[in-house]
Amino acid sequence: MIQQRPPSLLAPAIPGKAARAVDLSAALRWLFSTPKVGVLWVCWQPSTCSNFGGPLHIFPARRTSLLCVATALLSSCLFAQTPVPPTPVIGSSNPVTAEPPVKRPSTTPCTVSLLTNQQFTDFSSKPYSYTPPANCKGPWSKVVFSADFNVSAGRQYDRTAEFFLGGANIYFGTTAEPRTALSPSWHVERDVTNLSALLTSTQTGQANLFNFVGTSGGVDYTGIITGTAVLQFYPAGPNDPAPAEPDSVLPLSSTNASTSLNTTADRLTGTFPTLPKNVEGAYLELISQSQSGDEFWYTCSPSSVATQLENCGNTGFRETEVYVDGQPAGIAPVYPWIYTGGIDPSLWEPITGVQTLNFKPYLVDLTPFAGLLSNGQQHTVAIGVFNADSYFDVTGTLLLYLDHGGAQVTGAVTTNTLDAAPTPGVQADAPVDASGTTHATTLVSSVRNFQLGGYLNTSHGLVKTTINEQVHFGNYQQITFNNLVYTQNIAQVSTAYAVTDTVSGGVTAEKQQTSVYPFTFNYNSYENADGSGGLYVYAYQQDFEYLQQLLNGVPVLSSGSQEVVGSTDQYTLNPAGALVTRSINSNASYQSTDTLGHCYSRTLAATNLALTSFVDGASCGGTNKQ
Repeated sequence: MIQQRPPSLLAPAIPGKAARAVDLSAALRWLFSTPKVGVLWVCWQPSTCSNFGGPLHIFPARRTSLLCVATALLSSCLFAQTPVPPTPVIGSSNPVTAEPPVKRPSTTPCTVSLLTNQQFTDFSSKPYSYTPPANCKGPWSKVVFSADFNVSAGRQYDRTAEFFLGGANIYFGTTAEPRTALSPSWHVERDVTNLSALLTSTQTGQANLFNFVGTSGGVDYTGIITGTAVLQFYPAGPNDPAPAEPDSVLPLSSTNASTSLNTTADRLTGTFPTLPKNVEGAYLELISQSQSGDEFWYTCSPSSVATQLENCGNTGFRETEVYVDGQPAGIAPVYPWIYTGGIDPSLWEPITGVQTLNFKPYLVDLTPFAGLLSNGQQHTVAIGVFNADSYFDVTGTLLLYLDHGGAQVTGAVTTNTLDAAPTPGVQADAPVDASGTTHATTLVSSVRNFQLGGYLNTSHGLVKTTINEQVHFGNYQQITFNNLVYTQNIAQVSTAYAVTDTVSGGVTAEKQQTSVYPFTFNYNSYENADGSGGLYVYAYQQDFEYLQQLLNGVPVLSSGSQEVVGSTDQYTLNPAGALVTRSINSNASYQSTDTLGHCYSRTLAATNLALTSFVDGASCGGTNKQ
């Protein structure tokens, strides 16, 4: 246990690691109340870690997937060679990530091109048209968005990249930053099989990757971004059946673009005059990307001290919220993404941050509202971001599963204890000592425990769905500064734990899902009396996902993944401002497994902007088994 020691807390020692007073305050004790299995560690420095509140639902497992027999099947469809993510190159500064490629079926894919060698040099969208592959009409075992990007050497910012089709987002991420001697190239892909219903008909879409090439403020921005993107369709086969996917895919916006939310009150709202009357399952797939004043939201301070600390306000807490017909319907934690130009660009070359190049959508279960959505009336589904402070770009797509045995489903919401807005606890103290040094501590925490329930009268009988969910957040900061020193330390954790019970015909199917996003950040810049100085920056991102499925209380499948990226940059300057020493180090790992035997792992290490090692399959007996 972390034991209180006023006015700070003492983190216990781990064998081989030093104990450290970290001033976490009773800050995050909400973390101890969640159901937990396993152990979570928060690292304040690469060599100093703390047991952060005991066990959590964290396992080296992966999400559900079908057990595939690796047998090549004949296919009559036209195809192009499947792009393969490049193997990391030791000594390279090219962007690299430990994240896995999409698991592919054994059938031969058909490929539909969206853009080929498209240059992005301005602030215009790049439109494209889509026609379903004539020789692969479906059903499809899998559909994959695949893209390759390059930025020419020179100067350029990281940019946001969005690809849409028929209003639905099919890719969302950011780009790498170049250098004078580096023209970075990278590959991304995303499983979009859940959008198959949209892909059965002709659609229009566009890529929104706004870039500036020219001179601004006396600075030449020369980096030209080029991209090629395709959709790959894998036909179903005897060993690669088509999964049960949504019957209706309904974007909240038809603009083929994300929507910017500047304040808590702003909404992305989808209005649906008519929906199918036989909705049996409903989900919202969403992404919330922090931009501009909100890009570094996790560093922000309570508004009461923000001006004094010369910092952004609205606290270090943001939360994505979902509404159905104006009533609260779900929550999605916001991941603390850091883009390749974020805070210190050297931290992210060549190993990028968690999901930096390829954001992972979050799925909110709206099934308790399925009976309401089936009543034949107009309905709205909306997304907001609590504490948004200019701004978040959000996308949302409503995914509906229909009762194929009946034309009408009836039902109602029976329980909804989700409050309209969180009521975070906020603490802030920023005293100034006699030397003029400010010593600030801030804390914002949120606890959301709620239940959503509903019933449906379907063609196969009564179905009851109950979701019990806990969404907790904590952000603790220490900020110390004067005219020679600036230090900011952040410890943050988001957790979302949901248990969904579906009862039908005397059978109870239970799904337990956990997402945990720990984040640690240290920044220390200093100047000595003689004009010499230095900087130390440390960022540690984590993403843990766990899923377990049970049938009448008997576990039938578990899966999960864990991703970690840790980076440090440390340098010293002489009194003339010239570099004396510098050390840049980063590490990344990704591991996923499931009880069907699938396993993937990759570890990466880099020093001084060059990859020094990578190992695939070490946690899987030496070979990845996707």
